[in-house]
Amino acid sequence: MQRTKLALITAVLAIAGCDPQPGPAASATSAAAAPTSAAAATADAATAKACTALQKDIKDNAALVAKDQKIGPPAGHIAVSAQWSAGAAAISEHSIGVNEAVAAAATKVQQTMADLSDEYNKPGNGKHSTAKLDAAVKELTAACSR
Repeated sequence: MQRTKLALITAVLAIAGCDPQPGPAASATSAAAAPTSAAAATADAATAKACTALQKDIKDNAALVAKDQKIGPPAGHIAVSAQWSAGAAAISEHSIGVNEAVAAAATKVQQTMADLSDEYNKPGNGKHSTAKLDAAVKELTAACSR
């Protein structure tokens, strides 16, 4: 299960981050082009759009995790683990192309979700603390409001 989940997340991240590398001529052209205010506005618009998607991802994932937790162990733990992994993948997907502050905060949210997924895969009982996730989401919310 761990290997399958890891392979799935790796595949999603690889596909999501797969940008073709420009050739030497394209690199020279892009290096010569200076950033403009229009480019900055486009980047800010992309970040704002991504922040909306990220907040929705977090909210939707929380609802699905809550639903899966009602199943109870052991099947519920497997479902919750899978949902945390899916949430982490969604966060990763929607944080592509955002500004540095939002990207860093989104990475913390994504990593914390992945950690929660791992925790639910370990033998044990009960709910696991989401305090680190709550702090990471708060940091993301702050980064998105700048």
